[in-house]
Amino acid sequence: MNKKTNTILFVIGGTLFNILVMIVSFLLLLVIYARVFFPLLPESSGPWVMPIIFVASVVNSFFVYRLAIKILMKKVDMEKYIDPIFRSRR
Repeated sequence: MNKKTNTILFVIGGTLFNILVMIVSFLLLLVIYARVFFPLLPESSGPWVMPIIFVASVVNSFFVYRLAIKILMKKVDMEKYIDPIFRSRR
C-alpha cells in the first residue's frame, strides 16, 4: 500500500475509534447518572442532563483520541507511512 491509501485508512480508522469511544463514554456517563445522580436530582433536571452528558462524552472522546495518537506517534514513525493531510502552500 502507498502513503495515500495508508492516510485514508488512518483517517477512517481514527474516525471509527473516536465514534466508538464517544458511544462508550456516553453510555458510561448515562449509567453513572442513572445510578448516582438520578435519585438525588429532581425529575425536572432530566432534559438538561442529556445534552450535558453528550457534550461531556464528545470532550472525553477528543481527549482519549489525542492521548491514543500521542502514544501511537511515540511508537511508530508516522511520516514513514502516512502522507500529510494538509500541506503548506510554499
